[in-house]
Amino acid sequence: MRNSATIKLFLPYGDPKRLRTAEVSNWTGKALAGPRTELDDLLRREEVDRSGVYFLLGNDPRTGGPLAYVGEAEVIRERLKQHRSKEFWVSVVVFVSKDENLTKAHIRYLEARLMEEAKAIGRYNLENSNMTGAKLPESDREDMEVFLGRIRQLLPILGSDILTPITGSHAPESKKEILSCEIKGASAKGRRTETGFVVFADSTAVLRERPSAETKSRYVVDLRSNLIDEGTLSENAGFLVFTKDAEFNSPSQAASVIHGGSANGLTAWKDQNGRTLKQIEESATGA
Repeated sequence: MRNSATIKLFLPYGDPKRLRTAEVSNWTGKALAGPRTELDDLLRREEVDRSGVYFLLGNDPRTGGPLAYVGEAEVIRERLKQHRSKEFWVSVVVFVSKDENLTKAHIRYLEARLMEEAKAIGRYNLENSNMTGAKLPESDREDMEVFLGRIRQLLPILGSDILTPITGSHAPESKKEILSCEIKGASAKGRRTETGFVVFADSTAVLRERPSAETKSRYVVDLRSNLIDEGTLSENAGFLVFTKDAEFNSPSQAASVIHGGSANGLTAWKDQNGRTLKQIEESATGA
């Protein structure tokens, strides 16, 4: 079942990088987003007098990796003012209810669920880690899960992938979507996603890079080193094993990590019938 939506975006200054609002037809919520440089303008809006949840998004100054703070407040304006002291964040996304029916229990429930999902997806580290949550009646939980679904839909449109699964926003419709990349005993599985290419957990890559990689494919050496340092790749039984799903910019970048040197992802990835990714896509487009 498709969770289709009609979304209304409004750009107060006509610039998609500055302050913007988003609403979904027949939804009681509203989103506001903007860079830190627009915080004063956001704080002047009447919507932030309400209760809601919010995301502060930026990078960890120590590691350079994505870092987020997920919060809730009965008066969003006052809480955001307090966060001026946090240096890391460069953008903010706020979600409130237009009918002002979000209680303290509702927003605590939403905060805990948002943090739970963000941690499970793993795109961002969270600066805050305590999830207190709140107990709600069954009907209220269902309402908040609908609210949560709209937050998931709007976040990518507002510039954040914090709740976008690394494996893509939809499950594979069939095994045909799953591709394999094999070399020298290493075997990996993955597929295209909306943002690139994902290699699934438990896939393997060759343990050593090709001798020529140091001079001809240095980026592959560096990328594999980074994946090892962050724990995404771990040595086991003569191979490097993917400990979790890993996202790459392209099929070729993914294949190069598996091969230990430069590789053409359009020919390295194949389906269960042995067709290359290039052949699959040419067939789909009638080329």
